[in-house]
Amino acid sequence: MYFSKKSGTVYLISGPLGVGKSTVSKTLANAMNQCVLIEGDLLLHVYRGETEPPWEERLRLAWLNIVAVTRNFLLNGLDVVIDFVVEDELQWFTNQLSDLEVTLHYIVLHAAPDNLTARLYQRGDAQSIHRSLFLRNKLMASPTNEPFLLDTDGKNPVELAEEIIKNVRYRIQG
Repeated sequence: MYFSKKSGTVYLISGPLGVGKSTVSKTLANAMNQCVLIEGDLLLHVYRGETEPPWEERLRLAWLNIVAVTRNFLLNGLDVVIDFVVEDELQWFTNQLSDLEVTLHYIVLHAAPDNLTARLYQRGDAQSIHRSLFLRNKLMASPTNEPFLLDTDGKNPVELAEEIIKNVRYRIQG
């Protein structure tokens, strides 16, 4: 066993498809000391075989696994960066870590619709454009997310990671 403690830092990076969550999350995790990166999509897409649970069940299980893995790493002295779309799960997620002395940073990346569309076309993911634009509008319209919005347009991943680390406005008080 590494060591056990009840404190740490979690960076929860959200945003629509194609906004750069994965790239920014990897850049942020690489800039930190003793940190792990949890790619939520890997926990969402674990199913094999001919059938898989319905979307709502897959999403519920993915979040339960994200929390369990996050807790495990925090209790073993590691900070955590999570790359996953957060729609309505922020309060639930915060509650799941409330018994730990966790500093939670929440960031909702966004970009102009034209830039999201171009990025998704560029990576060969044109079928995701409608979903991405829907999520962009939903995430940006949420009063909960408003203080945590970070525009990615015209910024590279290193600049965005530095902004996330330096700016206390992304910290959730709790």
